[in-house]
Amino acid sequence: MLNGLEAVFFYLFAFIAVASAFMVISARNPVHSVLYLILTFFNAAGLFLLTGAEFVALILLVVYVGAVAVLFLFVVMMLDVDFAELKSGALQYAPIGALVGIILAAELIVVAGGFAFAPDLASTISQPTPDIATRTNTAALGDILYTDYAHFFQIAGLVLLVAMIGAIVLTLRHKPGVKRQNIATQVGRTPETAIEVKKVETGKGI
Repeated sequence: MLNGLEAVFFYLFAFIAVASAFMVISARNPVHSVLYLILTFFNAAGLFLLTGAEFVALILLVVYVGAVAVLFLFVVMMLDVDFAELKSGALQYAPIGALVGIILAAELIVVAGGFAFAPDLASTISQPTPDIATRTNTAALGDILYTDYAHFFQIAGLVLLVAMIGAIVLTLRHKPGVKRQNIATQVGRTPETAIEVKKVETGKGI
């Protein structure tokens, strides 16, 4: 149970996080959406601190706010993407979006119903929550992540690698007139194509 001060901070962080998350999807300016997203991450980190998960809170700030959100902000500002043109055909994807929303809502209802009908369900999990007094959540999270879920962790890294390569390929622009290195052309060179021998007459230059 939360005491009075913790409850005040919980409702404060939760209200600002929900409000800023709504502004992320409702703001017309993409730069403003990224700034609201950063605010959402900060309040989510505050909620993690209230639960004692300080490592997850700091990772959320360092990785997502310090790298992902700021990088996304710079990409949006540098590419100058015409989001009005992208949103022009968004209505044709409305049925798919509604279907995904219904599925997510059903999952949230199932989770909330599970806590209502089986409040002691958390005590039956295979990985119990470690005692903070004897073991930090950082050490416990590392043990679980790199032992029980090591393969899933590696698969997530591969997915992020593919996403990074895809983003580089999609944003790569080849400008005409710029000399670039071609590995295949360099490897396929022969002495006949690599050098040119000219016979220079005596007393004359090339």
